[in-house]
Amino acid sequence: MSAGATTVQAAAPQAGAPRGAASAAVPNAEATGRRVEEVLDRLAQRDDREASAAAEELVRVLMDFYGAGLARIMHLLGSGTDDDGPRSALLGDDLVTSLLVLHDLHPEDTAARIGRALDSVRRQHPAEVAEFDGDTGTLRLRSGDSGGCGCPSTSRQAQQAVEAAVSCFAPEVTSMQWEAAGERSEPALLQISRRPPTAATAS
Repeated sequence: MSAGATTVQAAAPQAGAPRGAASAAVPNAEATGRRVEEVLDRLAQRDDREASAAAEELVRVLMDFYGAGLARIMHLLGSGTDDDGPRSALLGDDLVTSLLVLHDLHPEDTAARIGRALDSVRRQHPAEVAEFDGDTGTLRLRSGDSGGCGCPSTSRQAQQAVEAAVSCFAPEVTSMQWEAAGERSEPALLQISRRPPTAATAS
């Protein structure tokens, strides 16, 4: 048995995918497991222990990630759901969402997923979208009033929580910028603070 056999057995159980006309297009667990083992064997034969260990660790990390995602899906499917069925719970979960987005399977667009991200942390860290530039992946956020002390450390912790949520739900957002709760970029809103013309200008 090769050095990576234990890892491969975990990665590909012997219960293969259903045989049928579509089996060629659908990954087969048994065939995939053999392929992974072959790659690990080639690395081991090169007598590069560091590379072989790194490859096995990579397989374990990926298996842990996908295993956790599948476990979460099964849990949500078995939990009580509303009239929308399990769909709402699945799309509202950050781990499930990250898997769907990773494989371009998520049915919602970027704006909807950003909204879900903000909703997931809104109770503790309220924030709203000021603007999103899809071409550059830049998201401008406006911090809300959480009723906290307003100290810089607390504010930064809240921003980090929001940014982490957005990264899970919408990884295509490549950068995030913040503006203060009272800050507005629209000229009409900025003019509200101006004094009206005085009577002297009319004389």
